[in-house]
Amino acid sequence: EAHMTESGGGLVQPGGSLTLSCATSGSIRPFSSYPMKWVRQPPGKGLEIIASITADGSSTTYTDSVKGRFTISRDNDKNTLYLQLNKLTTEDSGIYSCRTTIGQGQGTTVTVSS
Repeated sequence: EAHMTESGGGLVQPGGSLTLSCATSGSIRPFSSYPMKWVRQPPGKGLEIIASITADGSSTTYTDSVKGRFTISRDNDKNTLYLQLNKLTTEDSGIYSCRTTIGQGQGTTVTVSS
């Protein structure tokens, strides 16, 4: 069974920053074989994929709304995925989860509010 545990969410003011982490365990091994994604579910809205990274970390993609503000990265030695969130707006509020081909975490909540 795949286990993914997100952390780092919280309340932040518009314009602020956060760093999210996704620690993996279980059947996501070797971690370096799995492409990963961050997905987001805003309040009352559907799930959207916001960032993706290849298994070796050499390539990343972003949805237009976060390009230039968010950065996805991974540390394959630590079996951990990251998402750096900068210049946050209220539209970025939601539950952020990491996902791979064999599962998705429960998520961490980001609230952007003044």
